[in-house]
This record gives sequence, structure tokens and C-alpha cells, in this order.
Amino acid sequence: MPIRTLVIGAYGNFGRIICRHLDCMPEVQLVIAGRNGASLAKLAEQLTDSERWCGDAMADGFAEALRALRIDWVIHTGGPFQGQPYHVAEACIEAGANYCDLADCRAFVSGIAQLDERARKAGVALLSGCSSVPSLSSAILDEQRQRFSHIETIEHGITSSAKMPGLSTIEGVLAYAGRPIPQWRNGHPCTVDGWLGLQLRHLPGLGWRLLNNVDVPDMAIFPARYGAASVAFKAGSGLMAGGLANAALALLVKLGPVRDPLPWARRLYRLGVRVEHWGDGKSAMYLDVRGRDENGQPLRLHAQVTALDDKGPEIPSCAAVALIAKVADGYRPQPGARPCVGEISVAEYLAAIDAPDKIRYSLDYRHG
Repeated sequence: MPIRTLVIGAYGNFGRIICRHLDCMPEVQLVIAGRNGASLAKLAEQLTDSERWCGDAMADGFAEALRALRIDWVIHTGGPFQGQPYHVAEACIEAGANYCDLADCRAFVSGIAQLDERARKAGVALLSGCSSVPSLSSAILDEQRQRFSHIETIEHGITSSAKMPGLSTIEGVLAYAGRPIPQWRNGHPCTVDGWLGLQLRHLPGLGWRLLNNVDVPDMAIFPARYGAASVAFKAGSGLMAGGLANAALALLVKLGPVRDPLPWARRLYRLGVRVEHWGDGKSAMYLDVRGRDENGQPLRLHAQVTALDDKGPEIPSCAAVALIAKVADGYRPQPGARPCVGEISVAEYLAAIDAPDKIRYSLDYRHG
């Protein structure tokens, strides 16, 4: 029997990518979902075989719709997830459907655990953060941690191409501009200012990129999972002007002249769309890990996933694709509600993207 998979926000930036991949999988029966019937119809014309459900997944009655459609898996791409309730996940529990989302909000991904007992009783898996972070970042660390006797610091981040993601993504990540976000330093919690803390970092194949402090689920997951005393995350645009604009907004929020960053996030989004053609199309996720090898000697790892030709959005999108492909091959995640870590290997992730000429994965170990 095909895996009946419903994608919420199917015509959005990430949803379209997921649908395009799932449409090519004979083991999957795709159901595209959203609130705009015209957009759903337009997307359906671009797909080989799909069903449509037009409605609000956050409204009452979604569980009944899932049962009527006989849905096995729900992929929730409808951000921003900052402050979003768990209505979709709760409907999945009620309908007996498995669930994953593309959330990159620390509170949302960590908070999914409040549904763990209910999900276990219902026999369904609820996996939050099925995206670059924490799914891919943790997959890389899980596979390389055996080289370390002890991990001391993890510094990682994402630098995108200049091509703009969806507006909801921009609204979500700029919601905490200028506001304190928790990180870890030397075994103790600390706070840094969102979208400040500018840093120039040189990345192989990309050159110099400007990065800012960003909040991600990894900050809550990695200290306990890997025993690292210091964990930090930064992100930035392919155009340095974008990083400076985000920092300027953050500073205005911190100092007080701007109280609500969301209207400015929309303005920055429109400006970014106008200038995105100036970018080089390159993006990357990197991890710098420091610790000790089995002999107690200092060891450093630099891992990097690089995307060319504006293929960066494939990386956050294809965690869900890799998960469904694995399920189609017989994998059954344990019932319960948790962050999506330890579910997908790096090889499975890259196979789902299926663009070896556009997506490159590199590892560099050095002693000292």
C-alpha cells in the first residue's frame, strides 16, 4: 500500500520542493494541502499524481479530514512556528497519523515533548525540526563523534545564498532580532543578542561570509546530546548587506526605537527579493567541532554541506523527503513526540536531495 502523505503548505517555498520529490516516489500517494484553492490547483498541474485538500489545518475538523483521507503521514511546512500552537500535531494524534514538521524554532521543537505520552498511547510518531537543524546537523555529529573521546565546543551555522526564502521564514527568524537568545559557554548558560554579534567567517568554496547570532533547536539539544561545554550558532545571507540590514534592525529593537520587528521584516523581505540576483547562488551549513581524540590530543573537525546554483532550500526541505523514503523502505519510527534527531543518516539525507553535482559534503580533521 502506498504511504498516503499530506503536505501542509504544499505551494510554499519548501512545500513545493518536498512535493516535487515525493511526486517521483511510487511508494507515496501525495495529498497537497493549503488554504488557497487556486494555488493548489496550479501546483497540481505541475505534479504527476496528487490529490488535493483545501482548508485550514489549524482549524477544528482537521483530524476528521485526516481520517477521511486515510493519511499515514503529515508533513507540516506552514510556518512561522514561533508561537504556533500544536493543533496540527494534536489532530494527528487524534487521527492516528504520523507527523513531522520543518520547524527551526527552539521553543516549538523542544516543546513537542509535551505531547509524548499522548503520542505513545496513540502509536504515532511526532517528529519536530525535520530540517537542516537539528536533523542534518545532528546526523553529521552522530556519525563523527566516535573520533572524539570528548567534545568541548560546537560552533556551527548556515549561510544562505542571496535567493530569498518565503516571507513566513523571514518573519520567523527576525522575530527575535535584538532580543536575548540562550547559548552555552564553558558549561554555563548565557545569552546573546539575536541577529547581532557580527562575525566574518571564511568558508571553503564560498569565501568570506558575514554571520549573526541566531536561535535554533540545537542550542537546547546539543549540550546534553554531545556533552559540549560551549555551543554557538550563527547564520547570514549570501550578501553582506543583508547581514548588516538584519543587524541594524536588531540594534534598533534592542535600543528601543523599534518595538515590533515584523513590519520591518516584511520590508527587508521585499528589498531582498529585489537584489537576490546579485548573489552567487552558493550556500552552506558548517560545523566546527573541537575536542580530544582517543589519545587525549586536541582534535578539530570542520564539516560542511555546500549547495550551488541556489539549491540551498533543498537542504532544509529534504529531511522530510529522506524520512518518508526511509519509511517507504520499511522504517518505523518509535511512537512518541520528540525533536527529529537520530532518525536520518547523512547518506539518506543526501540521497533524498539527489543532486550530487549541486550538493557537496566535506569533512576535514586536524590535530592541534
